[in-house]
Amino acid sequence: MTTNARLRALVELAAAGSVRGAAQRLVVTESAVSSAVSALSAEVGTALVHRHGRGVRLTPAGLTYVGFARRILGLHDEAVLAARGRADPEQGSIRMAAVVTAGELLIPALLASFRAKHPGVVLRLEVAPGQRIWPLLSQHAVDLVVAGRPPADLRNAWVRAVSVNTLVVVGPPDVAEEFEIARTTWLLREPGSGTRETTTTLLRELDVAPPQLMLGSHGSVVAAAVAGLGVTLVSRQSVRRELDCGALVELNVPGTPLHRPWHVVTQMAATASTELLVEHLTAHRELGWHPPNATPQGDGIAVMKGDARQV
Repeated sequence: MTTNARLRALVELAAAGSVRGAAQRLVVTESAVSSAVSALSAEVGTALVHRHGRGVRLTPAGLTYVGFARRILGLHDEAVLAARGRADPEQGSIRMAAVVTAGELLIPALLASFRAKHPGVVLRLEVAPGQRIWPLLSQHAVDLVVAGRPPADLRNAWVRAVSVNTLVVVGPPDVAEEFEIARTTWLLREPGSGTRETTTTLLRELDVAPPQLMLGSHGSVVAAAVAGLGVTLVSRQSVRRELDCGALVELNVPGTPLHRPWHVVTQMAATASTELLVEHLTAHRELGWHPPNATPQGDGIAVMKGDARQV
């Protein structure tokens, strides 16, 4: 079994929490997973897992090692895609990840427009909360992320394009008539959502503790607001249709509107196929994207200024 296969067995074991779960994910036998992890432990020179009840758990050494294993596997996949893309960018692949609201609001038009021009590029997309998205970029598991502001500790990444995103509080007209910040029910997104965190921060700054109802996804929160269950902080661009037809109205809340631009972020050494997508974004301004005009931030997040790449 190759080193890559052993690393993948450990990563899947960590994700699944059991040898059986890892075997099912990898479509191999449980003994193959156990053998792979044992061989890897011997190679590292210390135990990476230990028995826990009927299952196994990673040791402290294993927990440390698995973080590196994810990055090694991600880099290997990235290297393969980079090599293939260098040979022919039009026949390469792009691994994308987006937060839920961006996945619903921005990605469909972007992918449709890009695919029409570059039909040979394979696009892979994962949509999840921001807490799951940014680690994927750090682990080299994705080539490009579409989300809100990158975390301050993100390293070796470029902000390549930004798009307007304005957060406003909205509710149905009948709720708006009797709206009281501290008494009206606020509808919240799922844990890990950037919009949810912004909402809770806003309420804390306003020093109020109104009733709250968590509904999960962006779509369910908007539908609940239209149905009259409460008010919610949401991207104005994502509810333009509801605002235009009068199903929702903007509410006057101190501290809003909030400007939280969308960001397209890539690895520092982006693959040739990924560069095609970035060029497509900034060339077709009707998609709403443009190069950022900020300055580089040390050895952390770097940004584009015009066509000059700065680190």
